[in-house]
Amino acid sequence: MTPAVRGLTRGRALRLAVLLLLLAAALWLRGCPSQGASLSAIRLPPGFAIALYADAVPDARSLALGARGTVFVGTRGEGVVYALADRDGDQRGDTVYTLARDLNSPNGVTFHDGALYVAEIHRVLRYDGIEQRLASPPAPAVVTDRLPREALHGWRYIGFGPDGWLYVASGAPCNVCEASDARSATILRMRADGSEQEIYARGVRNSVGFDWHPETGELWFTDNGRDWLGPDAPPDEVNRAPRAGLHFGFPYCHGGDLADPDFGDRRSCAEFAPPLVPLDAHVAALGMRFYSGAMFPEQYRGRIFIAEHGSWNRIIPVGYRVTTVRFEDGGLRYEVFARGWLRAGNRAAWGTPADILVMPDGALLVSDDRAGVVYRISYSGTKGQTQQADR
Repeated sequence: MTPAVRGLTRGRALRLAVLLLLLAAALWLRGCPSQGASLSAIRLPPGFAIALYADAVPDARSLALGARGTVFVGTRGEGVVYALADRDGDQRGDTVYTLARDLNSPNGVTFHDGALYVAEIHRVLRYDGIEQRLASPPAPAVVTDRLPREALHGWRYIGFGPDGWLYVASGAPCNVCEASDARSATILRMRADGSEQEIYARGVRNSVGFDWHPETGELWFTDNGRDWLGPDAPPDEVNRAPRAGLHFGFPYCHGGDLADPDFGDRRSCAEFAPPLVPLDAHVAALGMRFYSGAMFPEQYRGRIFIAEHGSWNRIIPVGYRVTTVRFEDGGLRYEVFARGWLRAGNRAAWGTPADILVMPDGALLVSDDRAGVVYRISYSGTKGQTQQADR
């Protein structure tokens, strides 16, 4: 055996060993059951407090706000859609309604013109007049059933833009590949009735969160980077799509300048829109919102808040927190806002933030699909950081 062949063999063996270690760590981390919400573990900036908004919402994922203050919650594995109602005005969802069961990963929820829109993997449903019928929901209308049907990265995020179109995330059906369906690895949009479906953004591996800039109306979105390029690459991303037709690199280029080892020779990174903010690798950045409330101090107005769900394939876990992106001196600064969902030693997580919602009073709701709860983060200006509201 030549030295070159021996070197190649050792390299492959080392790579296989690393992959096996990462997979074992991922399985161990996933197997650690949640012990319930432990709010005393959460660390926030001074003056902020965290409490439970609702504590019986298994697999709580995407959040949407109704015109009457109802909080709608999608799920991924449970197949359920919930509604949370604060009937007595105590800033807690004291009534939990189950609106639908046995759906196909109904992760995406949004509210528009009095109706709740729910995205399953293969279709979008609409529940008309829903806030008047929480206890007895109407049968849904099918907005469209013309969506890619692959389950991997098929849990959709949806929202209505300022243009009145419904935007639907459509993830890649793989870790990295050139998908046969041109609508995969994109963000789609369509009319509210499901007509005129088109591709708005391409090269988007797996976006599970987006929002529109409150001043410019431009679409900003998170995107999860590919796996198995090591513990620190590629970054997750925050991207901006000011117009239709931009390509954000997947599967050819990651993070703006990292050519994919399998597909990077087919196209140049220079062809694609680079990320506005490279996030930490493997944090699984999901829901994001611009802060539009008036409760938080002035320096938080207009910031992006991001729910980082946490890594699944890293020996030392990362993420499991809420971060912000703030505008500073003409640039963007990425920093941690809330942490503590990882247990001591950063070895296992009891919670996984999934989405963000700004409430009318300016408080921030954060869903957690591992703990099965929705948190409320508020600001009072006092030194206390948490409210003892553990369940």
